[in-house]
Amino acid sequence: MSTNRQAAASNPWRAPILFAFLAILFVLEGTVRNSMFSGSWNTALAILNMGLISAITALGVNMQWGYAGLFNVGVVGFLALGGVAPVLVSLQPVEGAWQAGGPRVLFALAVGVGTLALATQVWKRLHRGRTLAMLAVLLVGFVLYRGLFDPAVTAIEANNPARHGNLGGLGLPVLMSWLVGGAFAAAAAWAVGKVALGLRSDYLAIATLGIGEIIVAVLKNEDWLARGVKNVTSIPRPVPYEIDLQQNPEFVEFATRWGFSAAEASGIWVKLCYMLLFLVVLLSIILLAELALKSPWGRMMRAIRDNETAAEAMGKDVTARHLQVFVLGSAVIGIAGAMMITQDGLMAPVSYNPLRYTFLIWVMVIVGGSGNNWGAVLGAVLIWFLWIKAEVWGPELIGLLTSPLPEGGLKEHLLDSSAHMRFIAMGLVLLLVLRFAPRGLVPEN
Repeated sequence: MSTNRQAAASNPWRAPILFAFLAILFVLEGTVRNSMFSGSWNTALAILNMGLISAITALGVNMQWGYAGLFNVGVVGFLALGGVAPVLVSLQPVEGAWQAGGPRVLFALAVGVGTLALATQVWKRLHRGRTLAMLAVLLVGFVLYRGLFDPAVTAIEANNPARHGNLGGLGLPVLMSWLVGGAFAAAAAWAVGKVALGLRSDYLAIATLGIGEIIVAVLKNEDWLARGVKNVTSIPRPVPYEIDLQQNPEFVEFATRWGFSAAEASGIWVKLCYMLLFLVVLLSIILLAELALKSPWGRMMRAIRDNETAAEAMGKDVTARHLQVFVLGSAVIGIAGAMMITQDGLMAPVSYNPLRYTFLIWVMVIVGGSGNNWGAVLGAVLIWFLWIKAEVWGPELIGLLTSPLPEGGLKEHLLDSSAHMRFIAMGLVLLLVLRFAPRGLVPEN
């Protein structure tokens, strides 16, 4: 047993102490107003809610890496796929869009999927000339697909492009879109996994990196789906609107009793409602993940992770098990993506930055402790808090360090560069954790 694992086993209070320290940080953020903390519960709860969404994303990555050793570098793509779900599920249908080209788009997509399925069967069943036959099927299918798809998309995007130019949604409850977002991401993960899993691990990393960028590029350019770079706003929310609360006399009286203005109290109330929803989802996923990890399936996954050769010798289908956990982890990431868009009320494909939605998630998992679900949650909330506060603390620190310097180009350059301190801070945190706690703050049990 390693030193870190022994330390974790001999100190069961490590995780509670770290979570208590994290809670103190949020209390300080909500109550203390100075150069380090905002003194606003609205700000503290906003950071916490995004931290909870990040924790769900980190749990998905932890399932893939911590359970099975699968290196997913396309987290941003699966988050973006989940983010499409609230647009397609909860928005009202766009008048005239479906009639303009909706059935033709669905038929074209069915032709595309059918072409891939037929090409797969040709490759499996033919032994002579199967390469040429498969290429012929793909070529004919591609021509048919584009012939159906392009005119339909043009018709949809020409339908009231100033306000819509997209299909719209189904008008269903937005909470349903969270499950649909998980299904979207799981389907993409299955397609990637069927191709890349079973090969060397670096092929999966390359495949996920590529599919992540492809998904984001498609969302930016396919206006018929989610308006592309023109963005989709006013996505329905599962909690009250602030303006409605501010116009409610009973709520105004309630806020006054607690010493808050109606505007401030409405923001806090809405964020508390989101927090409760996010906690329900987070704790449900943790419960299921812990049960799975402690089951025979979980022990088998960790055995495969630690020694694939030995697991194969014992008769385990390593590729099939890798596909299972890859799909499950991606589904969790997709759920988080749908939750994030629901909270923001805005679908903006240009905001999907790999540095924020892939690198930072990996930092969360590594710092918290890969293989430990509670460690992933701790790392996610802590790193997100530091990521947000570094934007405030960085300029303060640079100003303090440069105060002895004379006025001039060097001092101005350092002060102007202080906005990038959050990147330096994240790198420093990662290096310190890897040096002094290489298994994370809460190592795997």
